Amino acid sequence: MTPSHRLPAQRLRELFLFAELEQDKLDWIAERGTVQRFGAGTMVAAAGEPARCFYVLLSGTLVISRWVRGDDVEVARSDQPGVFAGAVWFYLRDQVSQTYPGSLRAITECEFLVLPAEEFAESFRRWYPMPTHLLQGLYYGVQAGDALAGQRERLLALGTLSAGLTHELNNPAAAAGRAAAALRSSFGEVRHEFAELAPDGPLARLVGIEERIVRRLGEQPVRSALATSEREDELAEWLDEHGADGAWELAPELAAAGVGPDDLAPVVAAVDASTLPAALRWLTRTVQTEMLLGEIADATHRISALIDAAKQYSEMDRGAHQSIDVHDGLDSTLVMLRHTLGDGIRVITDYDRGLPEIPAYAAELNQVWTNLVDNAADAMAGEGTLTVRSRQEADRVLVEICDTGPGVPDEQRQQIFEPFFTTKPVGQGTGLGLDLSWRIVVNRHGGDLRVVSEPGDTRFQVRLPIHGLAPQASS
Repeated sequence: MTPSHRLPAQRLRELFLFAELEQDKLDWIAERGTVQRFGAGTMVAAAGEPARCFYVLLSGTLVISRWVRGDDVEVARSDQPGVFAGAVWFYLRDQVSQTYPGSLRAITECEFLVLPAEEFAESFRRWYPMPTHLLQGLYYGVQAGDALAGQRERLLALGTLSAGLTHELNNPAAAAGRAAAALRSSFGEVRHEFAELAPDGPLARLVGIEERIVRRLGEQPVRSALATSEREDELAEWLDEHGADGAWELAPELAAAGVGPDDLAPVVAAVDASTLPAALRWLTRTVQTEMLLGEIADATHRISALIDAAKQYSEMDRGAHQSIDVHDGLDSTLVMLRHTLGDGIRVITDYDRGLPEIPAYAAELNQVWTNLVDNAADAMAGEGTLTVRSRQEADRVLVEICDTGPGVPDEQRQQIFEPFFTTKPVGQGTGLGLDLSWRIVVNRHGGDLRVVSEPGDTRFQVRLPIHGLAPQASS
C-alpha cells in the first residue's frame, strides 16, 4: 500500500456514489477521505476483522469473497469506479462491534477512497436521519427473515435427510432383528436336539439346568459394582474347588448372568467328577451365547426405536396439518436430544395420557419442543432435573418444560421472546430460538407461550387450543 493523499471534491462528484451530494457534504468527505493505492493481489480488508473503513474504488479491479462452509467463495468482481466495499453497514448504531462481512482484494493495482467508518456514520446519521432509520430497519428485517428462513430450511433438510437415512437403516435393522430372533430360536432347538441324543443321561440334565438359568436372564436385579465383584470372587472360589480350568475367566461371565454357586450345585449331581470341569465350561459358554443373542436383539430393537423416533420427529410421510397426540412429539424430541442432555440430567415425564388429540403442525411443534428442551439443558449446565409435563386447562392443552437451573431474572423475562435477545455468550446463541417458538405457538397455532421462573424452578408453558386454528399457508 502506497502513502495516502486527499482527493479533490470535484473528482468525488465524478463518482456515481457522490454525484448528487450537496457541496458541504462533498467537502466533508474530501477532507476526511484518503486515497490509498494497493498492489495487485493485496488483501485490502479481511472477513471477520473489525470493520473500521469504508472503501470506494477509484481505479483497478477488485474482488469480494466470503467464507461458505470452509471455502473462500468469490461473490463479486468489478472495475467500475464508485463501487464500494468494506464497512458497508457503517451507519448502524453498533458499528463499532461490526466486522467485515467479506474479504476485499485488489486483483490489479487499485486505488481506493478510504473513509473512517465510525466518523462517517456519525455524519451520515446526522445528514440523513430518516433514510438511516429505514436502512437500519431493512437490515435487521432482512437478517431476521434470513435467520427464520434458514431455520425452516434446516428443518426441511432434516426431514429429507431423515427420510433417506431411516429408509436405508430400517431394512437392515429389521433384518438384523429377525436374524437375531431366528438364531436364538435355532440355538434353543439345537440344545433340545443335543439333549435328545441321550435323554436319560447327563447331557439332558445339563440342558435342563441351562434352560432354568436362561429363563431367568433379564429378571436379575441390577447389582452394584461391589456386589458384582463379590459374586465373581465367590464363583471363582467355587469353580476352583471343583476343578474348573480358568475359573477367573468363567466367573465374570456367570456373575453377569446372575448365576451363583447355588445354581451350579445341580451340575455336580448331574455329571461325574471327571467330566465336571468340561460341563461347567459348556454351561458357561451356552449361557454367555444366550446373553450375547439377547444383547443383539436389544441393540437392534433400540436401532429400530431410534429410527421410529427420527421418523416421528421429522414427521415424514405425514401431512403438515393433522390431528396429533402431543406426547408423540415430546417423546421423539427427548430421544433425539438424549445426547444433549447427557448423563447428569435426569428426565421426568409427567403426562396426562387422557389428553385429546389436537390439530397442529406437528413438525413445527417438534421444533418448539427442541428449542425449549435445549434451552433447559443449557440452563442446567449438565446437572439437574428436566420435567416434561402435560395437562388440560379448559379448552387448551398445557405442556410445561421445566428445569432446575438458576432461573430467568425478572428484567429478562419481558425480552426473552424478542428476536436476537440471548443470554448466551457471543457466538453461542442467535437469540432466535424462543422468538421462532413464540411465532409457531402464537401465530401458527393460536396458542400462548410464557415463562414462569424462580431459582431452581423455571417453567416454559405452552398452551395450545384443543380445537386449533384453520390450516395456514407456510410463510
